[in-house]
Amino acid sequence: MDDLRLGLLLNAVSPAVGGVLVRGEKGTAKSTAVRALSALLPPVAVVPGCRFSCDPQAPDGACPDGPHPAAPGTERPARMVELPVGASEDRLAGALDIERALSEGKKAFEPGLLAEAHRGVLYVDEVNLLHDHLVDLLLDAAAMGASYVEREGVSVRHASRFLLVGTMNPEEGELRPQLLDRFGLTVEVSASREPDLRVEVVRRRLAHDDDPAGFAARWAAEESALRARIAAARALLPSVVLDDRSLRRIAAVCAAFEVDGMRADIVMARTATALAAWAGRTDVREEDVRQAALLALPHRRRRNPFDAPGLDEEKLDRTLEEFGGDDEPDPGPGGPDDPGDGPDGSGGGDGGDNGNGGNGDGTDDSTDDGRTDDGSAPGGGTAPEQSPGGPENPGGHPDGAGEPAGEPSATAGDEPAGEDRPVTGGDGPGQRAVGAADPFRTRVLSVPGLGEGAAGRRSRARTRHGRTTGARRPRGALTKLHLAATVRAAAPYQRARGRAGSGLVVRRDDLREAVREGREGNLVLFLVDASGSMAARRRMSAVKGAVLSLLLDAYQRRDKVGLVTFRGTGAELVLPPTSSVDAAAARLESLPTGGRTPLAAGLLRAREVLRVERLRDASRRPLLVVVTDGRATAAPSAGDGGRGVRGGTGDGARAGRAADPFTPVTRAAHLLAAEGTASVVVDCESGPVRLGLAGKLARGLGAEAVTLEELRADSVAGLVRGVRGVRGTRRAPSAQHTRRGPGPAAATRPGTAGTTGTTGTTGTTGTTNTTGRAA
Repeated sequence: MDDLRLGLLLNAVSPAVGGVLVRGEKGTAKSTAVRALSALLPPVAVVPGCRFSCDPQAPDGACPDGPHPAAPGTERPARMVELPVGASEDRLAGALDIERALSEGKKAFEPGLLAEAHRGVLYVDEVNLLHDHLVDLLLDAAAMGASYVEREGVSVRHASRFLLVGTMNPEEGELRPQLLDRFGLTVEVSASREPDLRVEVVRRRLAHDDDPAGFAARWAAEESALRARIAAARALLPSVVLDDRSLRRIAAVCAAFEVDGMRADIVMARTATALAAWAGRTDVREEDVRQAALLALPHRRRRNPFDAPGLDEEKLDRTLEEFGGDDEPDPGPGGPDDPGDGPDGSGGGDGGDNGNGGNGDGTDDSTDDGRTDDGSAPGGGTAPEQSPGGPENPGGHPDGAGEPAGEPSATAGDEPAGEDRPVTGGDGPGQRAVGAADPFRTRVLSVPGLGEGAAGRRSRARTRHGRTTGARRPRGALTKLHLAATVRAAAPYQRARGRAGSGLVVRRDDLREAVREGREGNLVLFLVDASGSMAARRRMSAVKGAVLSLLLDAYQRRDKVGLVTFRGTGAELVLPPTSSVDAAAARLESLPTGGRTPLAAGLLRAREVLRVERLRDASRRPLLVVVTDGRATAAPSAGDGGRGVRGGTGDGARAGRAADPFTPVTRAAHLLAAEGTASVVVDCESGPVRLGLAGKLARGLGAEAVTLEELRADSVAGLVRGVRGVRGTRRAPSAQHTRRGPGPAAATRPGTAGTTGTTGTTGTTGTTNTTGRAA
């Protein structure tokens, strides 16, 4: 919590730092700490009656409520404005009354949250769940310091400069890189593992609940002192000198860590000066640069969605040492033997090679156990605060994703023989996990038809953003005017309405809103075969690489993802549907293989997961991606819902199931197809002899079957297959042919007539219901 406290205070001292992103697990008081910030901010002087909080000393010349006459302002407390995750665009940016604009020529504008947050704090809880179009508005306002609202040629602009604070739980998904970069600082928050500190947290919470007023009174003096210190640091900030030596350190650190762009350098410079002002100094020291790097760089180090933010502190220290000591006129502030000569005379005795390693100001911001703000030990080394998490997560997975490997499913003796030997992991439970191959760009897999789900980038849908496809009467408040349709609706009645001048007489009934078509995000549920037939090292590595590639594609297309695996005697929901694709990647990486192939149980488990998700969010359409070679060797047990796929009773039915383990697979597939579940089967079968069972499964699902090679966007095999599908041709006896199956209505690939097929060496794997095309 010390890093969180420091990050918020630095933004209070210098709002130009650019806000703070708070990442952490649930229940760590992230929101509580952020909401307490507004009480510490100095009051704001505003023009009386201005809805946009103009400064009376420098009013905005383009303010919609202006021009403002010269007059003394009034003071009010700084605002903490919260942006709900489900807010509309009009609530955030403001709303224009289109009817009055057309009929009266007046810009009737109702300010939104961006106007309310001007010169204050804009707080977004669960910022990683914010809709893309709201993120775009935030990015524009944060970059320009102004908000523009435009509706069919009617435009309003107002100033919007705010301190952006966001909180998020990484388990629920990551932020887009563009928004990550907009946050000046980032801090990681986790619950303490020390019993004494946890006891104190509970004690204070209970005391607050019993007597809120009394609790606030007991802490009023400390809060007042903190408020005064913030005001003093703000007053000192213009006097802080950032010399060339410190600038070179900042540039060297940013270059060493290969951060993109120049925003990191600027943020580090502003943070270092704020740290010096917070410490009561007018010079920036090496420890200020070090602490600024720890706060400003971790979230800018991510190169792909599966990278965890972080910073190598040893590399940071080496870089600072290389670029910091040659021309140092006074070795005291950063020297290893200087026992604290800070202006305020406190905390300097903790300084090691990097000062106090925390906020670098020599103040009393260290924790009770001697650690400083950045979690480092007083001597500059790393404190073992995070070490208690190690035994709880020995696999090293950031979200505790080791549990899929903990269930023994079968022995190696159950695995079918083949030229590829399964990877064994000794006598431990399950098989040793195989690393994933390098990800690649995949074909676009989409759900057929036209949906109405959350905005995304995968399947066609009616959305609030996209190309205009028609017009209709507004449903509720008008937001997207279809001007031509409105004029056509009003034109026949102009004479009857007594039109005399050049203006158009428009009534409420004439207004038409635009119907737009864009893209939606889907629920992509992965059903992965982890049985012994998939256990060959090269095959499973390729399969994991393919699924990882699809996960990356899901991240880019704003999908929710889930992961079901099947092996041994049943199926397991390894990851419930979530927006966190990196959590899915972590669980995939630790996935072991081995045992029998209960394919029917996996299909039934996937069907149950999709049924529950339809109840939670009926508008988000699912896409089932089945990754298997199709070699079913075990029927589902009663616990897996096997009654749903058993078509007969008595000894005869049992004998039939024993003779053909694929029969329950076909029945489970037909259940999914009857419910209209869009599916894709990724055929993992390899080797000179192929049974074509994945294609048979695809026909039962009414789905398309693609090989691992055809999954690639640049696959030559996929292009050849598409040409064959259009022409309906057939190759030599060893090739595959194309046929249509009994599934739901097919969605055609652009340039085709809706026919599809898959390639292989032997057998028939024709499919239906194309849901993929080249990206």
